[in-house]
Amino acid sequence: MPDVLIVYYSRNGSVARLARQIARGVEEVDGMQARLRTVPPVAAVTSTAAPPVPESGSPYVEPRDLQECAGVVIGSPTRFGNMAAPLKYWIDGLGGEWASGTLVGKPAGAFTSSSTMHGGQESTLLSMMLPLLHHGCLITGIPFTEPKLSSTRSGGTPYGASHVAGTGDDAPVDEDEAQLARALGRRIAQIAARLA
Repeated sequence: MPDVLIVYYSRNGSVARLARQIARGVEEVDGMQARLRTVPPVAAVTSTAAPPVPESGSPYVEPRDLQECAGVVIGSPTRFGNMAAPLKYWIDGLGGEWASGTLVGKPAGAFTSSSTMHGGQESTLLSMMLPLLHHGCLITGIPFTEPKLSSTRSGGTPYGASHVAGTGDDAPVDEDEAQLARALGRRIAQIAARLA
């Protein structure tokens, strides 16, 4: 059964909650399954390194996850209108996969979460698409045929799924955000299934 790889960094859980909604959308497509993976935090030289396996949640992503997937979705919290350092650090280490064309022709998308509505969600999503383009991915967003895209009062953009977490990271993923995240997962899974 083909997998859609969902790789994310989540510091406080908001991005992880959105990732699970995307995974639900992927698995709504017959014959497709989601593979949830995370990236380790980036530690300063003087800090203790992260354990080699996360204590809970999704396992860390490995090169074989990229080789085996039929599509990929990457997610990160918004950091000043850009992806967080741990996801960027992971992407920067994919030179071997870039050189061998591991992701060429695979559908891909992005998702994010920010504290506020105007925290830079769309610029973050666009910044995550740039390396996907360099890897030869087929960029997939959320089309306006998804009715919630025109009516959401929280997260959700044509560039990808998003969530407004609140300044205390205490806002749950609302129904509009969840539906749009599932729509992104379905769309990437449907395209991956057609290409397989």
